[in-house]
Amino acid sequence: MLLNFFDSLRHQGLPVTFRELSDLITALEHKIVFADIEQFYYLARTCMVKDEKNFDKFDRAFKAHFTELEKLEDFVEALIPEDWLRNEFLKTLTEEEKAQIESLGGLEKLIETFKKRLEEQKERHEGGSKWIGTGGTSPFGNSGYNPEGIRVGGEGGGKSAVKVWDRRDFKDLDDSIELGTRNIKMALRRLRKFARTGAEEELDLDDTIKSTAHNAGLLDIKMVPERHNSVKVLLLFDVGGSMDPYVKTCEELFSAARIEFKHMEYFYFHNFIYDGLWQNSEMRYDEVTPTHDIFRKYGSDYKVIFVGDAAMATYEITHSGGSIDFMNKEPGANWLKRFNEHYDKMVWLNPTPKEYWQHTHSTRIIQDLMDDNMFPLSLKGMEEAMAYLSK
Repeated sequence: MLLNFFDSLRHQGLPVTFRELSDLITALEHKIVFADIEQFYYLARTCMVKDEKNFDKFDRAFKAHFTELEKLEDFVEALIPEDWLRNEFLKTLTEEEKAQIESLGGLEKLIETFKKRLEEQKERHEGGSKWIGTGGTSPFGNSGYNPEGIRVGGEGGGKSAVKVWDRRDFKDLDDSIELGTRNIKMALRRLRKFARTGAEEELDLDDTIKSTAHNAGLLDIKMVPERHNSVKVLLLFDVGGSMDPYVKTCEELFSAARIEFKHMEYFYFHNFIYDGLWQNSEMRYDEVTPTHDIFRKYGSDYKVIFVGDAAMATYEITHSGGSIDFMNKEPGANWLKRFNEHYDKMVWLNPTPKEYWQHTHSTRIIQDLMDDNMFPLSLKGMEEAMAYLSK
């Protein structure tokens, strides 16, 4: 059973190895969980998954593999001897619960009747006091009530058997889905360098303990400035035209970046970089910021992130006067080279799927100008870009 489950995880794209499978088997041998599929779910996830972005893939694999093993006896038969299970089960019962089971003729009689009803029943039943179904008072079924019962599948009315893998709480962290503000923030957090700044607002626990000990046990609280992400980011967005379909994604990226980075500046351009940038997405010509001023104002310690689809006519990159908005005296390629010379680390995030990049000549030119540091605007692509910037 576990080997098939392991194959299901690999099929979902989880990077699991036989080491993780061995850890899970060892945990089961040491009886860390016992006869509880929900506890087994948490144990298996702890052993097999090392990154929360893979939790949703795990949930999908778990549901696909264990949906047919929701009944207690099906699950434990695959892992635990029946006689051992029954002995352990009886140990967990209170005297009152044992008396209630005895009122039906004992545990063996209860299980025997349960199996007999399963064989007799040919259709779904809801309500009532005999057949296995939902919402009734039969000792068998779910979503109903009987103090001496066996739950069969589904979700119990008392919420004691909620299928956590069905809820898929981590689906918005999956690196194979569309971006959202939350998982963008998770990706941006890979670009971090902490420093203590500001007023003394955070408890220094180690120094407090040390100082209190030196003070003969008299409490001596020590505070330190709070730690903040000290990374400086220059974010440059392509707006208008072919970028219109990606407005929502760019808004989410901007929102997440403002939260994650204390030192963040942003500007806009259309199609490519020339001798002027804008801080207003409407790009009014009376509000242009000379690109040379940006070099002077924002030092080489800034990490530069371009966001654009890189799709345009090649002359917009390679020729003077190539801009479709104004007469540029120098080719845009010259300005991108200046960025590359001034800043230590730069990346280009492209919202167009990577498999289409090779079909656009301008994209290949920009890849070369960026020293191949172009990444897809996806969760995985952003994580790779942030990892590069943080080196």
